[in-house]
Amino acid sequence: MITLTVDENNEGKRLDTFLSDECENLSRSKIQALIKSGDVKINGCDKKPSYTLRENDVITLTLPESEEIRIEPENIPLEIVYEDDNMAVVNKPSGMLTHPTIQERSGTLVNALLYKFSDNLSDINGDFRRGILHRLDRNTSGLLMIAKNNAAHEFLAEQIKKHTIEKKYHAIVNGNYKEDFEILEFPIGRHPKITHKMAVVPDGKPSKTIVKVLERFKDATYLELTLITGRTHQIRVHLSHQKHPVYNDTLYGGTGKAATEEQVLQSYYLKFTKPFSDEIIEIEIPPDEKIEKVLNYLKNKSKG
Repeated sequence: MITLTVDENNEGKRLDTFLSDECENLSRSKIQALIKSGDVKINGCDKKPSYTLRENDVITLTLPESEEIRIEPENIPLEIVYEDDNMAVVNKPSGMLTHPTIQERSGTLVNALLYKFSDNLSDINGDFRRGILHRLDRNTSGLLMIAKNNAAHEFLAEQIKKHTIEKKYHAIVNGNYKEDFEILEFPIGRHPKITHKMAVVPDGKPSKTIVKVLERFKDATYLELTLITGRTHQIRVHLSHQKHPVYNDTLYGGTGKAATEEQVLQSYYLKFTKPFSDEIIEIEIPPDEKIEKVLNYLKNKSKG
């Protein structure tokens, strides 16, 4: 059995569309058949394939035994930058999925967490997302909070919902960003034609990003970005909409390739309240290798 919890970014989707996105190796007709046969439940109840999802809906999907999927622990090195009895903060590298999908079930952060912490991980969001409170895109590196139990998960998730957790990113973007400081407030939703992309759309969810220029180069800009909301691909979509996509973010129009082929976006700062206390935890990590490589390249280029 697979359990999935609907987050705010997937609210409003059809049930069959959501499962098609999550279960890429199952055809749309197979998913619809499973729904109609009662093998898919929403909060314990049968629903039609066209059911419109709501935030916090719990979906259970029962597959035939031959198709049953298990997420295995894997001995993958983890950089843990903070840990207590209830939670941890890890530095996720670029190229690693935060959690498995039906199609990719190994090499993810969750596989590594299961090896490191075993059953000491929250399961509110299902087996595919054990311990996961929020996520970073595969090619975005940096800080992620991990919940070791369901009570800590709920404590931290409440801070995420109320936007009281402070999250900052470093990015290098294409072009010379015009404003030294700017607040971007553009609604984000699914791209009208490309299902795996997000876009600024009139009926999207309210989204807010604060942009601060750290350093300018001839054809690139080094930015600090503060997330006020946390929509899927928010920073990448907002910056692309401003005609300054993230360096090497080919999905949203970014170019680069010099110094590194990695997407140059890093979650470098977190500030939150420690579970079950009033203590404020503040964590900051230095720019990672890909940022340093591109900064050095741009500085040397400007001297030439």
